[in-house]
Amino acid sequence: MNDTIIVTSYSMIDDVMKACGHQDHVLAQAGDAEVLTVAVVAALYFGNHHERAVVIMGRLGYLSGALSVSRFNRRLHRLADWLPGLLEILGEMLRGGELYLIDSLPIPACQWVRGRQSRKLRGRLYYGKCGAKSLNFFGWRLHLVFTPDGFPVAFELLPARCHDLTPIYQLLTDLPSGARVLGDKGYNSRLDEAWLQAECGLHLIARRRSNMQPHRWADDYDLRRYRLRIESFNSQLVNMGIQRLHACTRDGVELKIHASLLALLFRHFN
Repeated sequence: MNDTIIVTSYSMIDDVMKACGHQDHVLAQAGDAEVLTVAVVAALYFGNHHERAVVIMGRLGYLSGALSVSRFNRRLHRLADWLPGLLEILGEMLRGGELYLIDSLPIPACQWVRGRQSRKLRGRLYYGKCGAKSLNFFGWRLHLVFTPDGFPVAFELLPARCHDLTPIYQLLTDLPSGARVLGDKGYNSRLDEAWLQAECGLHLIARRRSNMQPHRWADDYDLRRYRLRIESFNSQLVNMGIQRLHACTRDGVELKIHASLLALLFRHFN
């Protein structure tokens, strides 16, 4: 484990919570910021295995007081709304550049053939395909917007069958005017590109297919170069175990996804 990343994570979480007026319970031996930090560290180093992270961080002296696994789980679920809130606040601070990368990542809930037996999800809407990996999966699709430095600034979790363009307006409308957003061939849409340029001043630049005209604002070399970069960010999330999450409920899955995104953000801060 990297002490610098852990201390940075705790400091930023604690500062944001205090700035928002949050106060810990007077009887709590370990602060709420420490509980959220354990969730982030679990995503970064332990494959989102919370029990292992609590035990090891307690023995190594990272926690200021006693914290059992059961109490940690109860407190973490009470604080779960802080995770997407922290991502939104930190994402606002990092949205200031002129270039962004957009992509989606499959999040399987179970194997394709076991979709009908799933207790977390129901319906054909959760059966999806990932053409880039020739993968059929049952679950969600995580839509992400990154800066070139690897900071996630916007995200949306939708059923697997939803197209990459489905959340495009929710993801991009808060970006600064004049920014360029680079994506793969799944983001080719003349109508959406025209709307984003007219209403938000954004340039959605997707890799063109062989039978389409090239872009005016970026050549194919730039798209290929930055495409490799966003694939490396996705690979870091996969290495954290974001596609192998063990949770009994959908809320538990979302909690671990948010913790993984925060872990990626703090990793790139150092």
